[in-house]
Amino acid sequence: MQKLYPDAAAALEGLLHDGMTICAGGFGLCGIPERLIDAIRESGVKDLTIASNNAGIDNEGLGKLLRTRQVKKMISSYVGENKEFERQYLAGELEVEFCPQGTLAERCRAGGAGIPGFYTKTGVGTKVAEGKETKLFNGEEYILERGIRADLSIIKGWKADEMGNLIFRKTARNFNQPMATAANICVAEVEEVVPVGSLDPDAIHLPGIYVKRMIVGAPYDKKIEFRTVRERAAA
Repeated sequence: MQKLYPDAAAALEGLLHDGMTICAGGFGLCGIPERLIDAIRESGVKDLTIASNNAGIDNEGLGKLLRTRQVKKMISSYVGENKEFERQYLAGELEVEFCPQGTLAERCRAGGAGIPGFYTKTGVGTKVAEGKETKLFNGEEYILERGIRADLSIIKGWKADEMGNLIFRKTARNFNQPMATAANICVAEVEEVVPVGSLDPDAIHLPGIYVKRMIVGAPYDKKIEFRTVRERAAA
């Protein structure tokens, strides 16, 4: 099966439609599928529900899709530095389902594992628990969280072989890995593709069976989400 496509638009051909749900990997601006996000923006698809830790920053990452008003709902744990995300939410223009960070990762992992729901103590007694089923285990209260299943997952990897066996690099591993399994089809964007057999099997983070389509997105410009500087110390 030929998994490698020439560009992001080709890899997403036939997969996008209005009102779909997308799981998008990444953490801040780290490990985000930049080329795939750009292709989604250019497609004009709208009314999207996107599950992602956050929505990038203004005009970067998923923030590009917010600017073009293609997103109807975000399932996220962090608004962060994205002022347009904050503005649309406070103005009632964007539906936001806030989800604790670990719970969001587990909801995607559960969805990929065929687990419809699970109980957790995270969020008990807070707004996160409002409207959710609760249950006592050993005298302690837990809330029911439901697994996430999406139409499409878009992820960013570091290195892959031609069959889609994939390695993530450092922080990019945290959300990309569970989200890759939580959708009907996964499209991966990677920095490098090597021949089959080049990667140590014990180093594979995501087996190729999960990756249906793939592109090489390099080269990339390293963007910094929030820059903090201090004055140089006196000599």
